[in-house]
Amino acid sequence: MTKHARDRAVVLGAGMAGLLAARVLSETYKEVLVIDRDRLGGTEQRRGVPHGRHAHALLAKGQQILNELFPGLDTELTSAGIPAGDIAGNLRWYFNGRRLQPFDTGLISVSATRPELESHVRARVAALPQVKIMDGCVIRGLTASADRSRVTGVEVVDESGTDTPTRLEADLVVDVTGRGSRTPAWLEEFGYERPAEDRFKIDLAYTTRHFKLKEDPYGTDLSINPVASPSNPRGAFFPRLADGSSQLSLTGILGDHPPTDDEGFLAFAKSLAAPEIYRAVRDAEPLDEPVTFRFPASVRRRYERLRRFPGGFLVMGDGVCSFNPVYGQGMTVAALEAVALRDHLRDAPDPDALRFFRRISTVIDVPWDIAAGADLNFPGVEGPRTMKVKMANAYMARLHAAAAVDGAVTGAFFRVAGLVDPPQALMRPSLALRVMRNSSAKPSVPSGAAV
Repeated sequence: MTKHARDRAVVLGAGMAGLLAARVLSETYKEVLVIDRDRLGGTEQRRGVPHGRHAHALLAKGQQILNELFPGLDTELTSAGIPAGDIAGNLRWYFNGRRLQPFDTGLISVSATRPELESHVRARVAALPQVKIMDGCVIRGLTASADRSRVTGVEVVDESGTDTPTRLEADLVVDVTGRGSRTPAWLEEFGYERPAEDRFKIDLAYTTRHFKLKEDPYGTDLSINPVASPSNPRGAFFPRLADGSSQLSLTGILGDHPPTDDEGFLAFAKSLAAPEIYRAVRDAEPLDEPVTFRFPASVRRRYERLRRFPGGFLVMGDGVCSFNPVYGQGMTVAALEAVALRDHLRDAPDPDALRFFRRISTVIDVPWDIAAGADLNFPGVEGPRTMKVKMANAYMARLHAAAAVDGAVTGAFFRVAGLVDPPQALMRPSLALRVMRNSSAKPSVPSGAAV
């Protein structure tokens, strides 16, 4: 393009990662086009986000970044009736079959469904004068310079079925199409290497159903979350929603998938470490049929290790690293990558892909290590169990046991799990002493809790 290097950016994908990328790109590009196959609008479930109907979480760091990029978003969400509260003080957590003591961290969790959150963020992005969202468009492929050294745009066709592609020229194309990203194939087509992959096969499935409850099991809590552990590899997320209904997402790893028939679904719920979930749903009114989403493996594509990459092209979000969704890291890592993109654009008028990939690699390292280490705690997950992983998992077992009697340990854990504090914070001498002192204590029912 014979134009200014920051005239037009094209973002492939209008999910959360794409919207956050567009928000950042709007600060430096005159025009930002966001392309998505789905017809967008409202809070309906859409085909491009098949996991959107299941429980989602925005970690504390992600919440902070969204409020920075979209000032007042938290107030907007709560004004829309979406429940909000402290991540460790107003959510009921079970680890290794023991309920953690609550603790007010000051870190807010907004109990929005994925479609609700995406709808509010999309409206904010669409209101930016530099941004245009083009929905109902199928991506045919990239266009490149004659020597394939630079991506020059993208070809799209209307979803209605026309065979005549439209070529959109761009100074920068950003692939945020998710786990199904075609970037490895596009690289190979252009004569580049595919990135190496780190992969942990977890064979996870979510099965989700919505209920109208007859009795309130929550009290002041927003959600009841028994987290899967090797002793009980079945987990769940059971939030109350803005419309007064409840969403129950059952999780099962290594092929132990939650059933979709009524009897099997309830039997699975009965096996959870949080008995109040089964008691709440056994006589509740189902509002829909159970739906299952399968997640075969956590995958990290090592773009930062490539020696060559075409100019004018980046990839972000799940296309770089797709995390085990039970840890709720995906949207927050996308937010962290968006901040990294903003910093990179300030340093380089024409983005350097390999430098950018090295920058976001440091963003990904911590959540990837947290998730991979937790997955390797399950004996059936294949992967190298280094001494570091074994020691970390042994310490975390003691930490969770201590958190069942000591709310300060709970608070410290969720600051790290929420990507606000580094993992090293859990090894502070004062906290380690609390862990060692309390990890063998008998837990009590948290004050004011429903049982």
